[in-house]
Amino acid sequence: MKKTILTLAAILAAFTHAASAASLCQPVATNPASPALLVAAQRHVGDLPQPLAHVHTEGTLPHHGIREQSIAAEQDWPVMRQAALAWRLSGDARYLKQVDAYLAAWAGVYQPDFNPIDETNLDMLISAYALTADHLDPATREASRRLISQLGNGYIARIEQFHPPKKGTQTNNWQSHRVKLVSVAAAALGDRVMLEQAYHLFKQQVADNILPDGSVTDFHDRDALHYVVYDLEPLVQAALAAKPYGVGGNWLTSTANGASLGAALDWLVPYATGERSHQEFVHTHVQFDKDRAGVGEAGYSGAWQPRSSASLFWLAAQLDPRYRPVAMQLSAKPADWISACYLK
Repeated sequence: MKKTILTLAAILAAFTHAASAASLCQPVATNPASPALLVAAQRHVGDLPQPLAHVHTEGTLPHHGIREQSIAAEQDWPVMRQAALAWRLSGDARYLKQVDAYLAAWAGVYQPDFNPIDETNLDMLISAYALTADHLDPATREASRRLISQLGNGYIARIEQFHPPKKGTQTNNWQSHRVKLVSVAAAALGDRVMLEQAYHLFKQQVADNILPDGSVTDFHDRDALHYVVYDLEPLVQAALAAKPYGVGGNWLTSTANGASLGAALDWLVPYATGERSHQEFVHTHVQFDKDRAGVGEAGYSGAWQPRSSASLFWLAAQLDPRYRPVAMQLSAKPADWISACYLK
């Protein structure tokens, strides 16, 4: 009887891993973008991971604190996602070995701080896991699952500590990135309970952050379309992660207090197509925006560049094809990972 239970558990675990890999990304070798992605992955196949216990770039100017070390270490995250995609596209065992090594290194060292701006790009690590989970060394797989579960559940726990009246980072773009990390973690783990929690958090963020006219609170606070994109892209990624599971239906059109993610995208469309323009950060209420402009960081003054929303609209087009013409106007092709994951 015990042996039967263990066998069933193993089958269930394998099914969960397979389902999670399919849920986040479905690379197809015949995709026209595949050769370019494989060439790019080949350039990094000999790279070694450089994990840190903590990363911190949020709120820092160049050469402050551990900003530069963090930026260097975080380059591991797109490398491991790229290697995972390359393995799925080519079957080349070198890429699977690389993903295993990178996941093992980060899972063995990294200690979440639960700063969603510092950690938002960990979705790349999570995707790398989901793409390869069935074939990882068992120790790497379990260590990765522990880290991903710690991230998802940890963010939920911190959000649950918020008390009304919620404001600032509890409802602005920070919360959008929390929602994304919870959603992507839940999808990668095949954890429907966590995904139900993610949907609740998503709807609450739509209610708190998106106004009935489709504008987001960050735009009114920062006077910058940069932060509209930074608010909406993680919410679109959350919706994409949840889509294969059917939890909550279509997150794009899910409404809360008269607002929806689709309405927010529609609000941005005239700026993305060039029908309207905007001078960035002119009336921002945040001193750090002015500090970044003062040291010459790109994008923190002058006219907003519509091409900066290309990935947002290519991702949104996977939820609703009516955004595809906008995406194609911004960029004829999406980023290679978007193409590999979603375009056939």
